[in-house]
Amino acid sequence: MILRTLEHVLNHTSFFLLFLVTLLYWGNLVFKKNEKMSDLGQKSMIIAFICITGFLLTRWFYSGHLPLSNLYESFMFFPWSLCLIHTVTENRSKNNWLGTITAPSTMLTHGFATLGLPKEMQQSTALVPALQSHWLMMHVSMMMLSYATLLCGSLLAIASPVITSKKHMDIPLFDANTNPYIWFFLFKNNNKRKESFFLSKTYVSLSINSDKNQLTQQLDHWSYRIIGLGFPLLTIGILSGAVWANEVWGSHWNWDPKETWALVTWLVSAIHLHTRITKGWQGKKPAIVASSGFFIVWICHLGVNPSGKGLHSYGWLIRDMI
Repeated sequence: MILRTLEHVLNHTSFFLLFLVTLLYWGNLVFKKNEKMSDLGQKSMIIAFICITGFLLTRWFYSGHLPLSNLYESFMFFPWSLCLIHTVTENRSKNNWLGTITAPSTMLTHGFATLGLPKEMQQSTALVPALQSHWLMMHVSMMMLSYATLLCGSLLAIASPVITSKKHMDIPLFDANTNPYIWFFLFKNNNKRKESFFLSKTYVSLSINSDKNQLTQQLDHWSYRIIGLGFPLLTIGILSGAVWANEVWGSHWNWDPKETWALVTWLVSAIHLHTRITKGWQGKKPAIVASSGFFIVWICHLGVNPSGKGLHSYGWLIRDMI
Protein backbone atom coordinates (compact mmCIF):
# COMPACT_ATOMS: atom_id res chain seq x y z
CA MET A 1 0.00 0.00 0.00
CA ILE A 2 2.83 2.39 0.86
CA LEU A 3 4.63 1.64 -2.40
CA ARG A 4 1.48 2.21 -4.45
CA THR A 5 0.91 5.53 -2.68
CA LEU A 6 4.52 6.52 -3.38
CA GLU A 7 4.06 5.53 -7.01
CA HIS A 8 0.93 7.69 -7.23
CA VAL A 9 2.72 10.71 -5.69
CA LEU A 10 5.78 10.39 -7.93
CA ASN A 11 3.58 9.99 -11.00
CA HIS A 12 1.53 13.15 -10.46
CA THR A 13 4.51 15.16 -9.20
CA SER A 14 6.48 14.40 -12.35
CA PHE A 15 3.52 15.37 -14.55
CA PHE A 16 3.14 18.70 -12.73
CA LEU A 17 6.87 19.37 -13.12
CA LEU A 18 6.77 18.57 -16.84
CA PHE A 19 3.82 20.93 -17.25
CA LEU A 20 5.83 23.62 -15.44
CA VAL A 21 8.89 22.91 -17.59
CA THR A 22 6.82 23.32 -20.76
CA LEU A 23 5.52 26.70 -19.58
CA LEU A 24 9.04 27.83 -18.65
CA TYR A 25 10.65 26.86 -21.94
CA TRP A 26 7.87 28.35 -24.03
CA GLY A 27 7.85 31.43 -21.85
CA ASN A 28 11.55 31.76 -22.48
CA LEU A 29 10.73 32.20 -26.17
CA VAL A 30 8.84 35.37 -25.29
CA PHE A 31 11.33 36.64 -22.72
CA LYS A 32 14.49 35.88 -24.63
CA LYS A 33 17.64 34.93 -22.72
CA ASN A 34 15.93 34.95 -19.37
CA GLU A 35 18.52 33.08 -17.34
CA LYS A 36 16.27 32.54 -14.32
CA MET A 37 13.53 30.87 -16.37
CA SER A 38 16.06 28.80 -18.28
CA ASP A 39 17.81 27.64 -15.11
CA LEU A 40 14.50 26.81 -13.40
CA GLY A 41 13.39 24.84 -16.46
CA GLN A 42 16.59 22.78 -16.49
CA LYS A 43 16.38 21.99 -12.78
CA SER A 44 12.67 21.13 -13.01
CA MET A 45 13.36 18.73 -15.89
CA ILE A 46 16.05 16.98 -13.84
CA ILE A 47 13.71 16.67 -10.84
CA ALA A 48 10.98 15.31 -13.11
CA PHE A 49 13.45 12.74 -14.45
CA ILE A 50 14.29 11.68 -10.89
CA CYS A 51 10.59 11.37 -10.04
CA ILE A 52 9.85 9.22 -13.11
CA THR A 53 12.89 7.09 -12.29
CA GLY A 54 11.56 6.62 -8.76
CA PHE A 55 8.14 5.74 -10.17
CA LEU A 56 9.58 3.03 -12.44
CA LEU A 57 11.81 1.61 -9.70
CA THR A 58 8.91 1.52 -7.24
CA ARG A 59 6.69 -0.26 -9.73
CA TRP A 60 9.54 -2.65 -10.58
CA PHE A 61 10.08 -3.42 -6.87
CA TYR A 62 6.51 -4.42 -5.97
CA SER A 63 5.63 -6.03 -9.33
CA GLY A 64 8.79 -8.11 -9.52
CA HIS A 65 9.46 -7.45 -13.20
CA LEU A 66 10.64 -4.64 -15.48
CA PRO A 67 7.72 -2.16 -15.81
CA LEU A 68 7.41 -2.50 -19.59
CA SER A 69 4.74 -5.17 -19.88
CA ASN A 70 1.75 -3.11 -21.05
CA LEU A 71 0.77 0.11 -22.80
CA TYR A 72 0.69 2.21 -19.62
CA GLU A 73 4.16 1.18 -18.48
CA SER A 74 5.68 1.67 -21.92
CA PHE A 75 4.22 5.17 -22.16
CA MET A 76 5.68 5.99 -18.75
CA PHE A 77 9.03 4.83 -20.08
CA PHE A 78 8.72 7.35 -22.95
CA PRO A 79 8.90 10.52 -20.78
CA TRP A 80 11.78 8.95 -18.83
CA SER A 81 13.69 8.43 -22.08
CA LEU A 82 12.85 11.89 -23.40
CA CYS A 83 13.98 13.51 -20.14
CA LEU A 84 17.27 11.62 -20.38
CA ILE A 85 17.79 12.64 -24.02
CA HIS A 86 16.90 16.24 -23.22
CA THR A 87 19.30 16.48 -20.28
CA VAL A 88 22.25 14.94 -22.13
CA THR A 89 21.70 16.90 -25.35
CA GLU A 90 21.11 20.23 -23.64
CA ASN A 91 24.32 19.84 -21.63
CA ARG A 92 26.25 18.96 -24.78
CA SER A 93 24.78 21.71 -26.97
CA LYS A 94 24.87 24.42 -24.25
CA ASN A 95 21.57 25.81 -25.59
CA ASN A 96 18.11 25.96 -24.06
CA TRP A 97 16.12 25.80 -27.32
CA LEU A 98 15.84 21.99 -27.11
CA GLY A 99 13.33 22.15 -24.27
CA THR A 100 10.78 23.97 -26.42
CA ILE A 101 10.43 20.72 -28.39
CA THR A 102 11.22 17.97 -25.89
CA ALA A 103 9.30 19.41 -22.92
CA PRO A 104 5.85 19.43 -24.61
CA SER A 105 6.51 15.97 -26.09
CA THR A 106 7.47 14.61 -22.69
CA MET A 107 4.46 16.18 -21.01
CA LEU A 108 2.02 14.89 -23.65
CA THR A 109 3.24 11.29 -23.51
CA HIS A 110 3.16 11.40 -19.72
CA GLY A 111 -0.30 12.96 -19.77
CA PHE A 112 -1.62 10.33 -22.18
CA ALA A 113 -0.46 7.55 -19.88
CA THR A 114 -1.69 9.21 -16.68
CA LEU A 115 -4.92 10.84 -17.84
CA GLY A 116 -5.79 9.16 -21.13
CA LEU A 117 -5.66 5.47 -20.24
CA PRO A 118 -8.28 3.72 -18.07
CA LYS A 119 -7.40 3.04 -14.46
CA GLU A 120 -7.74 -0.69 -15.08
CA MET A 121 -4.86 -0.55 -17.57
CA GLN A 122 -2.64 1.27 -15.10
CA GLN A 123 -2.71 -1.63 -12.64
CA SER A 124 0.33 -3.90 -12.50
CA THR A 125 -0.40 -7.53 -13.37
CA ALA A 126 1.62 -10.73 -13.44
CA LEU A 127 3.53 -11.51 -16.62
CA VAL A 128 2.19 -14.12 -19.00
CA PRO A 129 4.52 -17.13 -19.45
CA ALA A 130 5.90 -15.90 -22.80
CA LEU A 131 7.17 -12.69 -21.17
CA GLN A 132 8.81 -14.40 -18.20
CA SER A 133 12.29 -14.27 -19.70
CA HIS A 134 15.57 -12.47 -19.11
CA TRP A 135 15.23 -11.14 -22.67
CA LEU A 136 12.36 -8.87 -21.56
CA MET A 137 14.75 -6.29 -20.13
CA MET A 138 17.12 -6.37 -23.10
CA HIS A 139 14.62 -6.39 -25.95
CA VAL A 140 11.78 -4.21 -24.69
CA SER A 141 13.98 -1.55 -23.06
CA MET A 142 16.08 -1.19 -26.24
CA MET A 143 12.97 -0.93 -28.41
CA MET A 144 11.30 1.68 -26.19
CA LEU A 145 14.48 3.71 -25.84
CA SER A 146 15.05 3.61 -29.61
CA TYR A 147 11.46 4.72 -30.28
CA ALA A 148 11.84 7.69 -27.94
CA THR A 149 15.21 8.61 -29.46
CA LEU A 150 13.94 8.40 -33.05
CA LEU A 151 10.84 10.42 -32.19
CA CYS A 152 12.95 13.15 -30.57
CA GLY A 153 15.33 13.30 -33.54
CA SER A 154 12.41 13.38 -35.98
CA LEU A 155 10.79 16.29 -34.13
CA LEU A 156 14.02 18.29 -34.32
CA ALA A 157 14.33 17.52 -38.03
CA ILE A 158 10.74 18.62 -38.66
CA ALA A 159 11.25 21.85 -36.68
CA SER A 160 14.21 22.90 -38.85
CA PRO A 161 12.33 23.56 -42.14
CA VAL A 162 9.41 25.06 -40.21
CA ILE A 163 11.71 27.75 -38.82
CA THR A 164 13.33 28.23 -42.24
CA SER A 165 9.95 28.85 -43.87
CA LYS A 166 9.37 31.90 -41.64
CA LYS A 167 10.45 34.80 -43.79
CA HIS A 168 11.53 38.23 -42.61
CA MET A 169 11.47 41.49 -44.54
CA ASP A 170 15.11 42.32 -45.10
CA ILE A 171 16.35 45.86 -45.71
CA PRO A 172 19.22 45.81 -48.26
CA LEU A 173 22.77 46.82 -47.43
CA PHE A 174 24.53 49.86 -48.80
CA ASP A 175 25.17 48.92 -52.41
CA ALA A 176 24.76 51.53 -55.12
CA ASN A 177 24.55 48.83 -57.79
CA THR A 178 21.57 47.12 -56.18
CA ASN A 179 19.76 50.20 -54.91
CA PRO A 180 21.19 53.63 -55.89
CA TYR A 181 18.32 55.41 -54.16
CA ILE A 182 19.92 54.53 -50.80
CA TRP A 183 22.80 56.88 -51.48
CA PHE A 184 20.45 59.61 -52.62
CA PHE A 185 18.36 59.18 -49.49
CA LEU A 186 21.31 59.30 -47.09
CA PHE A 187 23.53 62.00 -48.59
CA LYS A 188 20.98 64.34 -50.10
CA ASN A 189 18.65 64.46 -47.12
CA ASN A 190 21.44 64.25 -44.53
CA ASN A 191 18.94 63.25 -41.88
CA LYS A 192 20.73 61.62 -38.96
CA ARG A 193 17.58 60.16 -37.43
CA LYS A 194 16.52 58.51 -40.66
CA GLU A 195 20.02 57.16 -41.20
CA SER A 196 20.18 55.79 -37.66
CA PHE A 197 16.76 54.20 -38.05
CA PHE A 198 17.79 52.65 -41.37
CA LEU A 199 20.97 51.20 -39.90
CA SER A 200 19.19 49.78 -36.85
CA LYS A 201 16.55 48.12 -39.02
CA THR A 202 19.26 46.61 -41.20
CA TYR A 203 21.26 45.27 -38.26
CA VAL A 204 18.12 43.87 -36.59
CA SER A 205 17.18 42.07 -39.80
CA LEU A 206 20.67 40.64 -40.18
CA SER A 207 20.69 39.56 -36.53
CA ILE A 208 17.33 37.80 -36.87
CA ASN A 209 18.39 35.96 -40.01
CA SER A 210 21.73 35.01 -38.45
CA ASP A 211 20.06 33.62 -35.33
CA LYS A 212 17.54 31.76 -37.47
CA ASN A 213 20.24 30.17 -39.63
CA GLN A 214 22.26 29.21 -36.57
CA LEU A 215 19.22 27.64 -34.92
CA THR A 216 18.24 25.64 -38.01
CA GLN A 217 21.80 24.36 -38.36
CA GLN A 218 21.82 23.27 -34.73
CA LEU A 219 18.45 21.57 -35.08
CA ASP A 220 19.61 19.76 -38.20
CA HIS A 221 22.89 18.75 -36.55
CA TRP A 222 21.34 17.38 -33.37
CA SER A 223 18.48 15.63 -35.16
CA TYR A 224 21.07 13.76 -37.22
CA ARG A 225 23.08 12.81 -34.12
CA ILE A 226 20.02 11.72 -32.11
CA ILE A 227 18.62 9.62 -34.97
CA GLY A 228 22.12 8.23 -35.40
CA LEU A 229 21.91 7.09 -31.76
CA GLY A 230 18.41 5.67 -32.09
CA PHE A 231 19.31 3.54 -35.13
CA PRO A 232 21.80 1.21 -33.37
CA LEU A 233 19.47 1.00 -30.36
CA LEU A 234 16.69 -0.14 -32.68
CA THR A 235 19.07 -2.60 -34.34
CA ILE A 236 20.00 -4.10 -30.96
CA GLY A 237 16.33 -4.29 -30.01
CA ILE A 238 15.37 -6.11 -33.22
CA LEU A 239 18.28 -8.56 -33.00
CA SER A 240 17.61 -9.37 -29.33
CA GLY A 241 13.93 -9.81 -30.18
CA ALA A 242 14.85 -12.26 -32.93
CA VAL A 243 16.88 -14.35 -30.49
CA TRP A 244 14.04 -14.26 -27.95
CA ALA A 245 11.49 -15.21 -30.63
CA ASN A 246 13.56 -18.22 -31.58
CA GLU A 247 13.54 -19.41 -27.95
CA VAL A 248 9.78 -18.90 -27.51
CA TRP A 249 8.29 -19.57 -30.96
CA GLY A 250 11.05 -21.59 -32.63
CA SER A 251 11.72 -19.03 -35.37
CA HIS A 252 13.79 -15.86 -35.50
CA TRP A 253 11.32 -14.02 -37.75
CA ASN A 254 7.59 -14.65 -38.20
CA TRP A 255 6.47 -11.55 -40.17
CA ASP A 256 4.30 -10.59 -37.26
CA PRO A 257 2.68 -7.10 -37.70
CA LYS A 258 4.92 -5.73 -34.94
CA GLU A 259 8.02 -7.23 -36.52
CA THR A 260 7.06 -5.92 -39.95
CA TRP A 261 6.54 -2.35 -38.77
CA ALA A 262 9.74 -2.50 -36.72
CA LEU A 263 11.55 -3.46 -39.92
CA VAL A 264 9.89 -0.55 -41.78
CA THR A 265 11.00 1.80 -38.99
CA TRP A 266 14.55 0.44 -39.26
CA LEU A 267 14.58 0.91 -43.06
CA VAL A 268 13.31 4.51 -42.87
CA SER A 269 15.95 5.37 -40.26
CA ALA A 270 18.62 3.71 -42.41
CA ILE A 271 17.49 5.72 -45.45
CA HIS A 272 17.63 8.94 -43.46
CA LEU A 273 21.17 8.27 -42.24
CA HIS A 274 22.31 7.01 -45.65
CA THR A 275 21.17 10.16 -47.43
CA ARG A 276 22.81 12.34 -44.81
CA ILE A 277 26.13 10.48 -45.00
CA THR A 278 26.45 9.82 -48.74
CA LYS A 279 24.62 12.77 -50.31
CA GLY A 280 25.07 15.33 -47.56
CA TRP A 281 21.39 16.22 -47.45
CA GLN A 282 20.40 19.01 -45.10
CA GLY A 283 17.25 20.95 -44.37
CA LYS A 284 13.97 19.96 -46.01
CA LYS A 285 14.93 16.69 -47.73
CA PRO A 286 16.03 14.75 -44.64
CA ALA A 287 13.17 16.41 -42.72
CA ILE A 288 10.69 14.77 -45.11
CA VAL A 289 12.22 11.36 -44.44
CA ALA A 290 12.33 12.06 -40.70
CA SER A 291 8.68 13.16 -40.66
CA SER A 292 7.64 9.90 -42.31
CA GLY A 293 9.72 8.07 -39.70
CA PHE A 294 7.91 9.99 -36.96
CA PHE A 295 4.52 8.63 -38.03
CA ILE A 296 5.87 5.13 -38.69
CA VAL A 297 7.27 4.91 -35.16
CA TRP A 298 3.88 5.81 -33.73
CA ILE A 299 2.19 3.23 -35.96
CA CYS A 300 4.70 0.61 -34.84
CA HIS A 301 4.31 1.40 -31.16
CA LEU A 302 0.73 2.55 -30.74
CA GLY A 303 -1.04 1.46 -33.94
CA VAL A 304 -0.19 -2.25 -34.03
CA ASN A 305 -0.42 -3.53 -30.44
CA PRO A 306 -3.89 -2.18 -29.53
CA SER A 307 -5.39 -4.18 -32.41
CA GLY A 308 -4.69 -7.36 -30.44
CA LYS A 309 -3.44 -9.12 -33.57
CA GLY A 310 -0.15 -10.95 -33.87
CA LEU A 311 2.28 -12.53 -31.46
CA HIS A 312 3.13 -9.25 -29.69
CA SER A 313 -0.31 -8.58 -28.22
CA TYR A 314 0.59 -9.65 -24.69
CA GLY A 315 -0.65 -7.27 -22.03
CA TRP A 316 -1.78 -4.51 -24.39
CA LEU A 317 -5.03 -2.69 -25.00
CA ILE A 318 -7.42 -5.44 -26.08
CA ARG A 319 -6.19 -7.93 -23.50
CA ASP A 320 -6.26 -5.38 -20.70
CA MET A 321 -9.80 -4.25 -21.49
CA ILE A 322 -11.22 -7.78 -21.55
